[in-house]
Amino acid sequence: MLSYRHGFHAGNFADVLKHSLLTLAINALKQKDKPFVYIDTHAGAGKYSFKSEFAQKTGEYRQGIGRIWSASQPPEEIKDYLAAVRAENTGKQLVRYPGSPQLVRRLIRAHDRLQLSELHSSDYESLQQLFAGDKQVGVAKEDGLERLSKKLPPIQKRGLILIDPSYEVKSDYNKVVEALQNAHRHFATGVYALWYPIIDRAVTDRMLQRMRATEIPKQLRIEHSVSEDGALRGMTGSGMLFINPPWQLQTQAETLLVWLNQALTEGRGTWKVEWLVPEGV
Repeated sequence: MLSYRHGFHAGNFADVLKHSLLTLAINALKQKDKPFVYIDTHAGAGKYSFKSEFAQKTGEYRQGIGRIWSASQPPEEIKDYLAAVRAENTGKQLVRYPGSPQLVRRLIRAHDRLQLSELHSSDYESLQQLFAGDKQVGVAKEDGLERLSKKLPPIQKRGLILIDPSYEVKSDYNKVVEALQNAHRHFATGVYALWYPIIDRAVTDRMLQRMRATEIPKQLRIEHSVSEDGALRGMTGSGMLFINPPWQLQTQAETLLVWLNQALTEGRGTWKVEWLVPEGV
């Protein structure tokens, strides 16, 4: 059940979507002086090398961050994300990539905090070594979904929670809905970001229908597919479902997706930004 390693997929088109949107959300939280906490339920190893056996085996990053990291005229909406990737690479060659924890660590301020959960032994050890001695970061070997509600509401009263399991186990599609329902009861004002893959469209749609049925207000769906459903073996697209998204995120995402779709697929992909559940429903 713990065979998934994100090193195979780091920097792919799905990471580009997830991390560019995550950067926009973190930057929005920084608009207010009060501190916030970033909670990551599936933190992974923290950062990744494209020279590793994992990355070399799949080469997925070449169709993702590899296509855009040196873009000459990217839109404002993606500049801070690209800057964080460049900061991991000292030369002109793309050899390293920041996972969500390392990306967010580069973005937060001195009074903000990270709480990272990871269950895989090897990735947990890498994560722990990466942030050893960093007083702003807490790392725990635990099931992040099971422990989430116990961390809410955070003492900071402001926070962004990222949930992005591997979905290798089909029950994850149900577990994330249950976890979000429970977390929202404890911390209704938090910003939640649920990443999901598009492998079997029917499975994805059922999960989103269950999310809609919770009637949790302010659910924003942002999705990008690089191929038609079922056209490829494996993942053809991915999405992020935000609860309580920052107020500018919808407009920012629309601008971002126009550019990303062209940069990653030469306009052959599809994207959508829509309210799954609007405010006040």
